[in-house]
This record gives sequence, C-alpha cells and structure tokens, in this order.
Amino acid sequence: MLHFSDAEFDRRAARLQAEMAERRLDAVLLFAQDSSYWLTGYDTFGFCFFQCLVVLADGTMKLLTRSADLRQAQHTSRIADIVVWRDRGGANPAIELRDLLDGLDLLGTRIGVEWATHGLTAANGRLVEEKLGSFATLLDASDLVPSLRVVKSAEEIVVVREAARLTDLAFERMLPLVEDGADEAALLHALQGTVLAEGGDYPANPFILGSGADALLCRYKSGRRRLSAQDQLTVEWAGVKAQYHAPAMRTVVVGSPLIRHEELHAAAVEALEAVEEAMRPGRTFGDVFDAHARVMEAHDLSRHRLAACGYSVGARYAPSWMDPQMFVAGNTELIRPDMTLFAHMILMDSDSGTAMTLGRTYLTTEAAPEPLSRLPLDLPVR
Repeated sequence: MLHFSDAEFDRRAARLQAEMAERRLDAVLLFAQDSSYWLTGYDTFGFCFFQCLVVLADGTMKLLTRSADLRQAQHTSRIADIVVWRDRGGANPAIELRDLLDGLDLLGTRIGVEWATHGLTAANGRLVEEKLGSFATLLDASDLVPSLRVVKSAEEIVVVREAARLTDLAFERMLPLVEDGADEAALLHALQGTVLAEGGDYPANPFILGSGADALLCRYKSGRRRLSAQDQLTVEWAGVKAQYHAPAMRTVVVGSPLIRHEELHAAAVEALEAVEEAMRPGRTFGDVFDAHARVMEAHDLSRHRLAACGYSVGARYAPSWMDPQMFVAGNTELIRPDMTLFAHMILMDSDSGTAMTLGRTYLTTEAAPEPLSRLPLDLPVR
C-alpha cells in the first residue's frame, strides 16, 4: 500500500539521518502523523491516541502504538519493528516508551522530540517529560521533519499535480449548481463527492462553505442554508491525493455583483499577482506576506485583510491541512524551488457585509511560481 518507491523512502531516511547528525541527535521521537507518513508510509488516524515512531541515528526504527494500529502499520508502512502498548485502566504508555528506549541503549543520550504536534497532547507530553526527563537529554525537534518535507521530490510533485486536478474538477462540478434556492449541502456533496469519486482522499480539515453572512467566515461551521437570488458564497476546498493537498479558494456571487464585490475582487487579483512576483527563490515567506499587505494598504483594505496570506501544503492529517511554514510578517523562511505553497487573498468587509476571497496552490521553480490550478481568476458570477 505504499504510495512512493523504496528509493524515495530511502532518500527521505538518508536526509533525516543527515539532519540528525548535524544536530547531534542519537534518536528522535516522532509524534506527528505527517512525519511518520513521510518517512515510512504509515497511514492512520490513530495518532489521536499515544503513539511514537522512534528513529535512531543509524536509521533503525521502532513504532510504539496500540493494538488497533498494529495491522494498519504492517499494511501501509515500511516499519518492521512494532511494539504494542496495552489499553487498560491506569495505563501509562510513556513508561513503555522509556522501556523501549532503554532496550535500545539510549540512556543518557540526546533525543529529539516532536513537541509541537497535534499527535502529542499536553497531557501525554507531560507523561513523556516525567518518564524521560531524567532518562535522557530531551531536545525540541519539532521543526526537523517539517523542514525536510517542505521541498517536494519529483514523486511528490506528481501526486500534488493529481491533487490539483481534483481541486479544479470539484469546483467545475459544483459551480453549475450554484443558483437561487441551491442547498449548501448539495454544493458540499458535489465538492467532496467529486474528489472521492475520482480516487482522492478526505481532506485534513473540513471544506469551508458559507453563504450570506457566513461567507465572511474562514472556518467550517455546522448548519446549512439555501442560497437566495442575491447572495455570496465563499468556498475553500482542496483536492487530496495520497494525503497531499492542493487547496483553492473563491467567493462566488449569486445575482449581480455589488460594486464592493468588484472593488474587493480587483484588489485580491492585484495582491495575488504581487504575491506571485515575490514567490521566488531567495525571497522569504515574510516578503510574500509584505507584497500582499502593500497592495491591501494601497486599496485602504488593511483592516479587512488577515494577518496571514497562505502557507506551505503537502501531506497532512486532521485537524488541519496547513503546514507550519506560513506567509506572515517577519517570517525569514526562504522560498526554494519545488515547494508547494497555497496563497490566499481573503477580504472580509464586516462594515458592508461583503466577502471576497481568491486563492490557489503553486509549485515554486527557479523563477516564477507555477499555478497548479487552471481555474480562471475572474470573479465567478451565477
């Protein structure tokens, strides 16, 4: 069930070992599901419970997980050594992790830990610190694998391109359904149903779809309404293939666009073009944000924009498809070729109740970034 070649996984393991050597780490404890998936192919949502992939400096790997994920790991990954901790009242899997590490002769060594991940709750993190704090020197390695994942390989780019194809297809099948009286549930069904029917996956977070006043929201919320003859609909969705995401974002106008819709859309297009110009090797993620902010300020829209305008994307798990690298002010992360980056222009004018969004995923190159979507940037009107 591996989505990539053995040679690809070997290259990833070699890159991780090289970085571990640079940081003088004897082992790393991977709690982030995206890290385990990237390194081994292990594909599960069982990370909501305690599990840890231990990687030694020589590349040896051991997975500590629950019985429910034993066969999952055997079937989807290259992990050969799997240890199961037993569910029971008062169980403390951190003790079993310590015993596993002791068996690997790691007492008194330098061990990197992925602290900053949804795969390690605060409660479980406290257990890890309690049981391992005097066992070894624990060092924050939360950025280690994400820094390796941010630049995509040739095999990964093939998968992302397929995800982007599903992104476009989903929107094209939904758009004809947008009309007076349309049920938001039917629109969501068209988006997600298309991705699944075409061989894609569930997204790491729910699609955003809201109309009327809810078009100004940037998160999914429960509840549906029917569109009116004069309406606005904000949609953020993603094609997903082998857990790799290619998000996009649009605001669709039902009826006649308001003058404010047209003003905001013109600013969004201009800002996206400025972002594309800044999204080049040698520039930073902060430079990309600044390019967006300058355009918004020139249009007197600073208080209607967000404090971020995009982020890196790739293989991610719930609750979010966002990678840690974000387009925010002051981010010194460098743009490099073969990154997959989602740029979104989001304008929410609460004074007039007008929403406008525009976003798509790019592949960075040695020069200008390549849009992975073929959807036009024109304001969609139904």
